[in-house]
Amino acid sequence: MFATLKNAWKIEELRKKIIFTLLIILIYRLGNAVPVPYVDTVLLQSYFTSVQNTVLGLWNTMSGGSFAHATIFALSIQPYINASIIIQLLTIAIPALERLQKEGGEDGKKKIAAITRYSTVAIGLLQGYGYYMLIMKNNMLTADGTGVWPAIVIIMTFMAGSALIMWLGEQITEFGVGNGISIILFASIVSRFPGSLINMFTNIVTGKLKWWILVLMLIGALALIVLIVIVNDAERRLPVQYSKRVVGRKLYGGQSTHLPMKVNMSGVLPIIFAQSFASLPATIGAFVAQSQVEGTGWYKFVNFFDTDSVFYAVVYFLLIIFFSYFYATVQFNPVEIANNLKKNGGFIPGFRAGKPTSEFIQKVLNKITLFGAIYLGIIAVTPIMIDVFSEAATLTGISLGGTSIIIVVGVAIETIRAIESQMLMRNYKGFLS
Repeated sequence: MFATLKNAWKIEELRKKIIFTLLIILIYRLGNAVPVPYVDTVLLQSYFTSVQNTVLGLWNTMSGGSFAHATIFALSIQPYINASIIIQLLTIAIPALERLQKEGGEDGKKKIAAITRYSTVAIGLLQGYGYYMLIMKNNMLTADGTGVWPAIVIIMTFMAGSALIMWLGEQITEFGVGNGISIILFASIVSRFPGSLINMFTNIVTGKLKWWILVLMLIGALALIVLIVIVNDAERRLPVQYSKRVVGRKLYGGQSTHLPMKVNMSGVLPIIFAQSFASLPATIGAFVAQSQVEGTGWYKFVNFFDTDSVFYAVVYFLLIIFFSYFYATVQFNPVEIANNLKKNGGFIPGFRAGKPTSEFIQKVLNKITLFGAIYLGIIAVTPIMIDVFSEAATLTGISLGGTSIIIVVGVAIETIRAIESQMLMRNYKGFLS
């Protein structure tokens, strides 16, 4: 990886793209330090210490801590991610959008992108309003923060911040290196590491943490990263044979190839949605005052769904399996693939074209999806089980959440591959050399 970055830095065009990407990341981090007016950030931060195990805590992690500080980039890329997922699901449910995506060509892609942008602004406006209501109901506004005008300023600032982040991500994708939205999310998660490292060394110096426990946890983290890298590239290759056919005076077909099926084709989305649904009871309880009073029904309800409980880990694991199958079904259609193979004269050896081929592909898809779902579940649940049976994870101060690790490792791999592909295009001299 370091050799690739070193070689890329020697190429002037790539060097400019890397510098541009770093500049956008710097602008994003500066925006995370600018607070929204009329909000008492001291009260807000103390409130977030009690809801860090809810959906709000998840959003705070994804925003690099800016959500708990009510900065102009507090909503981070959540509105854009939600809009992209909603539009992706609507393209399956609405035939007009499906035709636009499949048959519209370049113009269709531009229209889908425009719809996603407008949806991002709308979702940012709704989430900004919800965040404002949360701040107002908990009396976390400053003395001059009451009234209609402060409400408009706060909500519009949150919405504008999410739209600006979307624009910054698109600039990285077009003029920088890698996928802009992924890199911004990567920067948000990584930005929390320095504070975690300081906390970790402080606990070692004060004697709260044994050095050998830290070594074991770091070895486990490295093993987890290696597993993510291996499974990220793993795929099942189904052999495909194309029959020979004569078109005019030319002979086509006859070659052998394969149909790749990624083991983890859903990426990190099942974990994100499973975590949101599993944390929903604790989030609802956080808005009820009785949940803070011991002995009440709400208090027992919130503790039952606490993120450090075994019950939560089981529910979390089952939801990851469910969403893995859901997204695999959405992204990979065996019937459509079997029909395309049949139209192009292709077939899987040992299976007749048409329904037998689609049934075989569906069977293989179910198997690899189960393996990928279990893999995601183990990565996501392992840090929770460590928290349940040991305090070492808290004392290290390092966030080893499955979502964060998969995102960081996945984005790093994709960015390096993007740099390598651009280096390959510039170093390839062609047959005229």
